Amino acid sequence: MDLIRLPQTEPSPGQPLERLLAQRRCERKYARRSVTLANATSLLWAAQGVSNADDLRTAPSAGALHPMEIYLAAGDVNELLPGIYRYLPIDGAIRSVAEGDRRAALAAGALGQAWLADAALILIIAANYEHSTWKHGRRGIRYVHMEAGHVAQNVLLMAATLDLRAAVVGAFDDKRVASVTELAGDQTPLYLLPVGYPRN
Repeated sequence: MDLIRLPQTEPSPGQPLERLLAQRRCERKYARRSVTLANATSLLWAAQGVSNADDLRTAPSAGALHPMEIYLAAGDVNELLPGIYRYLPIDGAIRSVAEGDRRAALAAGALGQAWLADAALILIIAANYEHSTWKHGRRGIRYVHMEAGHVAQNVLLMAATLDLRAAVVGAFDDKRVASVTELAGDQTPLYLLPVGYPRN
C-alpha cells in the first residue's frame, strides 16, 4: 500500500497547560460529527510524532527505543476513507492496513462498550515488548507500560487543545482487538483512545 502523507504539524501558541489539564475529561457521548484530517494528524503527532532533528518523539521512551505502535481506526475523518491505518512517525505518514469502518468491531472487542463506535476515530496504542526487553530485560516491560501512559496523556491533552474529547479504554479482549486492527504478531494492544466532539 502507498503511504498517505499527512499535513505538516506546527506547534501553535495553544492554551496554557493548566487550562488543558482542567478541561481534560473522559468522554463517552460523542456527536455524529467528522474530525478533520489535520486534527487526526495532530493526535497522531502528539502520540508518537518526531519532535526534533534527532528523530526523538513527543513521548519519552526509555533508551529512545520507541516500542509503541500507533494505529488509527478512522470512521468519520474528512479526506480519509474509513479503515485501519498504521502511523509511520519518521515518514510523517500513515499506511492503510485494512479497509472499512472497524469502530463497531472494536467496540465489540472492548467487551461490548457500544459507545466507542460513536467516536469519529479510535487510536490504538500497541507495543512490541521486544523493542524494550532486548536492552532492559524484564524491566523493559515496566518501561513499555510507562511509555504507553505518556502517549495516552499526550493524546488526551492534544484532544483538549483541539476542542475534542477523548477517553481511555483498557477493558478489551486483546486477541479480538489485535485481530480487528490486524496487528503484527509481535504487537500487543494496550489502549484504545476514542476521540470525537462531545454530544452536548
